[in-house]
Amino acid sequence: MAAIAAPTAPVPEGARITVCEVGPRDGFQSEKTFIPTERKIEIANALFASGIKHMQVTSFVSPRAVPQLADAEQVLAGIDRPEGAFVTALVPNLRGAERAAGCALDAVHTVVSASETHNLKNVNRPIAQSLAEFEAVFDRLRKAGIGIEGGIATAFGCPFEGVVPPEQVGRIAKRYQDLGADSVSLGDTTGMATPLTVRAAIRAIRDAAPGLEIHLHFHNTRGVGLACVMTGLAEGVTHYDAAVGGLGGCPFAAGATGNICTEDLVYLLQESGYATGVDLEALIGAGLLTQQVIGRPLPGQVIKAGPRLKRYDPALTATAAG
Repeated sequence: MAAIAAPTAPVPEGARITVCEVGPRDGFQSEKTFIPTERKIEIANALFASGIKHMQVTSFVSPRAVPQLADAEQVLAGIDRPEGAFVTALVPNLRGAERAAGCALDAVHTVVSASETHNLKNVNRPIAQSLAEFEAVFDRLRKAGIGIEGGIATAFGCPFEGVVPPEQVGRIAKRYQDLGADSVSLGDTTGMATPLTVRAAIRAIRDAAPGLEIHLHFHNTRGVGLACVMTGLAEGVTHYDAAVGGLGGCPFAAGATGNICTEDLVYLLQESGYATGVDLEALIGAGLLTQQVIGRPLPGQVIKAGPRLKRYDPALTATAAG
C-alpha cells in the first residue's frame, strides 16, 4: 500500500454536521413489497419535519430493474420541501438523467463501483465505460442547472474481489473532479469499511483530488458503521448518509444489509457535541412511522430505547423482591 497522506484537522466539537437521509431511496429499493407512493411521500415529509434538510428521495433507475422506485417523478412532485431543503436522486445513466432533468432537484447522485465485478453486476458495464458515459450525463444535468454528486460504490472492499486499493478510489475521485462533480461520496456497499480503510480512502482522495468535498455512506453489516463515522470526523469529514430505521442494502451485491441508522447517527453526533439541526424525538417518530409502513421491526437501536435521558415512572417498574 502506498504511503498515507497526512490528515487534515478533525471536525471541532460544536460544528454542524450534515446528515443526509437516504432511506427513501437506498432503504426502499430493497423492499420486495411495493410501498404505495403516498406512503413514501408521508415518510419523506415526516423526516423533513424532524429537521432533516438533505434527502436522497428516489432513483431514476430502470423500473424493470428496481420496480420499487418506478414512481420517482410522482414522489418528487408530492413531497413538501421545507425551506433550505437539499433534495437529490440517484441517476445511473443518461436515460435517468433525462428523467431527472424534468424534476425539482438540487443535485443528482451518480454511481460507479471501485471494483470491476461489482460495477458489472450493478450497472452491467465496466468502470471505464461508466466514467466515459458520465460525460454526457454531467453535460445534460449542468444544462438543467442540477448539481452532481459522484458516488463510488464498494469503496472499502468488494464482496467479489476483496480488497479495493485506496489508490483506485483516488483515481475515480480524480476523474469525477475532472468531469466537474461537486463532491464525491464513498459507498460502503456491503459493510466492509473499517476505521483503517476509511482513513486510507479519505487520504487517497485528498492526494489525488485536492479540494474535492468528501461524503461518507456507511452500512452497519458488521456493526462498525458508527465507528467509521468517528474516523471520518477525525479526518475532517462533515457529511454522512444514513437511512431511517437502518433500512437498506444493495440488491446487486451479495451480503448487503442496512445502512447506518439515521436515529442512531443523530444520537451519536449530538451526544458527541456536534450540531445536526434535527429533533431526535421527531426523528424517532418518523422511524416508527416507517416501521409501521414496512411492517416489521427495523434494526436501529435508538428507535427501541429512545434518547439517553428518557424518563420512566418508577411506579410502573417492577421492584426487586427480597
